[in-house]
Amino acid sequence: MCQLFINADSKLWSYRTKSLRIDGVVTSIRLEEFFWDTLEEISFRDQMTVNQMITKLYLESLDADHDISNFTSFLRVCCSRYLSLIADGKLTREDELPLGEVNAQNILEQEQLRSHQRKALFSSPNYKPSIN
Repeated sequence: MCQLFINADSKLWSYRTKSLRIDGVVTSIRLEEFFWDTLEEISFRDQMTVNQMITKLYLESLDADHDISNFTSFLRVCCSRYLSLIADGKLTREDELPLGEVNAQNILEQEQLRSHQRKALFSSPNYKPSIN
């Protein structure tokens, strides 16, 4: 298992800092190359630059009254959720449908249902994890 990660291109976990202007304020964001690559894929899909998409995420987060004191972590989670949705078959990388046009409510409801099912399974007295 570890060889998949250990032998991956070490460039993926090297950091890159990018300066951008959000709402008139210059800020710097430091992320691993892996996350910059994922943000580029997402922004390309929605026909935006990475800076435009980051600004949009920031402003929409403010509008939703989210605590964005650790915005860099939020961006990492956005990338991870995007890749998780692809892995779960909810999105495809080949799809040209912008994420802004995806039925987010439906996906969020499915995730919530799956989470409840998983919690019920794990809390069942008959549940015994398999150890191989």
